[in-house]
This record gives sequence, structure tokens and C-alpha cells, in this order.
Amino acid sequence: MSGEAEGLDLGALERYFRDRVPAFEGRLTAELLQGGRSNLTYRLTDGRNQWVLRRPPLGGLTPSAHDMLREYRVVAALSGTGFPVAEAVTTGGADVLGVPFAVVEYVQGNVIRTLDQLHALPGPEITRCAYGLVDVLARLHAIDPERVGLGDFGRPAGYLERQVRRWYDQWQRVRTRELGDIDGLHARLAELCPAESGASIVHGDYRIDNVILDPADTATVRAVVDWEMATLGDPLADLALHLVYSDPAFAPVLAGSAASTSPRLPRAADLAERYAKTSGRDLGDLQFYLALGYFKIAVIAEGIHARYQRGETLGSGFETVGGAVAPLAAAGLHALNHPGLT
Repeated sequence: MSGEAEGLDLGALERYFRDRVPAFEGRLTAELLQGGRSNLTYRLTDGRNQWVLRRPPLGGLTPSAHDMLREYRVVAALSGTGFPVAEAVTTGGADVLGVPFAVVEYVQGNVIRTLDQLHALPGPEITRCAYGLVDVLARLHAIDPERVGLGDFGRPAGYLERQVRRWYDQWQRVRTRELGDIDGLHARLAELCPAESGASIVHGDYRIDNVILDPADTATVRAVVDWEMATLGDPLADLALHLVYSDPAFAPVLAGSAASTSPRLPRAADLAERYAKTSGRDLGDLQFYLALGYFKIAVIAEGIHARYQRGETLGSGFETVGGAVAPLAAAGLHALNHPGLT
């Protein structure tokens, strides 16, 4: 832990914590946590207590992206439901750090990001972990948004059409080159877009490295993190994105060794079957949702690559992300042309 961290004004944070965080004692130190490729995530401590602070990246903000207040709101709403999230602490605005930020309790546990970390586990534990993640996703989709105060958190009707349009608009903002497969994938998605399969709270970026696992039981999720893309929408879009993250084409987005791409994980078809049984949902149009997932990740990867080129990223591993965009777009087209999972 260091006394200072780029992107934070610790003196301003200390003054804010004294007014807003009753447990705060002494002075803050901060550490930039690895793994994030969008919002910046820091571990803070006063020597006794620990918190996690999230703030937008240093540059390249786009409309509706990196929305700290939305992220904090969904975490706060889920805190009393029994669903695994970190306890919400406080939020702040531009008057403190120059940008919005959110603070939650630090959750002790394991985060599995790399193949080496995952492969250190016995084979049966890897399988249990993978199915545990799917079960937690089904639990999220079973929560009634109205009951937890999130009835106005999004507009489920028309969600899929808006996603197709939004991510293509995002592509126009962040692209660093022309890529015909992105344009072609967008056109096919717009043409084939079905009616929503249902409405639920969706995480929007659910994968193994966005959860904190119990060190004593890798099938137990202690907290789901990184809620910046959460909204009310189609639960099958959440499932499909989770399955897309198992494609090796995604690996360069996490420096070429993403745990989610491990061949030791259950097959995508088996994970989808587990979700269908747990949730009771029909997965009939899953190929469209998979293609949409590839489209979304490709655009996110291009945005990360654009910030890296402008020198607006902190941490390492960004140099490989740009190379993932074209394979992800091609995989999205393949998903539409070759329905089915393996």
C-alpha cells in the first residue's frame, strides 16, 4: 500500500471520510488493484479498516459509461437481499475528486483472473466453481426489482434494440480503425433482434474475475463486483455474455491468460443447461444473445485500446487488448451463422 495513488487526492478523501464514514480512523493509504480494464479500482485503508473505491478512468469518458452512482445504487439495493455484494459505504462527486466515485466495504476472498490461478485448483473444484457462478447469476435474475427499490432502474421493454444501437454508437465514438465485421455484425443484430425473453436485474459484465470467492470453498461467491453496466434488461443477455467470456478470443482483453477461457471449465453448453434448469428459462434464441455478447465485448475492447493509445490507462496488460477486437467481431458473426453451443 502506498500513501499516494495516481487518480486519487487522499487529502480530499480523508476530509470526506471524516464527515461521511463513522468507522474512519487516522490517515488513508491507497493501492491500485489490478484486473480492472475500465473504471479504476483502489483498496483504501486507515490501518484498521479497509474499503474499495471505484472511480472513472483518467480520460475518454462516454455518455452513460462509468456511472458510479448507478453502480452504487444497485449494490446498496442488493445489500439486504442475501445476494452476495459488498456493503455500500458512501458516494462522492466532482467536488471531492473531480469525478464521481463510490466506496464499498472491502471483502476478503479470492479473485481468480488467470489460467494459472484457476489451474491451481483440483479439477472437481473448477467444475463446482463454474456451476456456482451460474447459480449465482440465476439468483440475481430471480430478484424482483420492485421489491428492492430498483423498479425504475432501467427500461426492460426494447432493451435488446437499445443494446444493439448503443454499442454501435459507442463503436463510432471509440474506434481507432475501420472494421467491416463490426459493421456487418451490427447490421445482422439489428435485422434479427427478437422480443425480450423477460426482464430482470442484469449485471452486464458477469465473469469469474468479477466475483470474490470464499477461500474455503471456491463454489461460494462472497461478493459480485463491478456493477457499472447493471440495469434492468433481458436476463439471457447476461447469461450469453458470461458464456462468451469462455471463448479464447476474449483472452487478450485480460492480457492473454483469462481464467474464463480455460479448457478445464465445463462446456458452454453444459453451463447453459445448468442455468436453464436453475432458472426455468427457455434458451431458444441463445445464438442472438451470444452474438450480441461478442459485439459488446469487441466494442469494450476497442474503447480500452483507444484509452491505452492515448496514455490514459493505469496498470499493465493493455497492449494486447486491441488485437482481440477483430476475432471477437468474427466470432459474433459465426455465432449467428452456426447456431448451437459446444
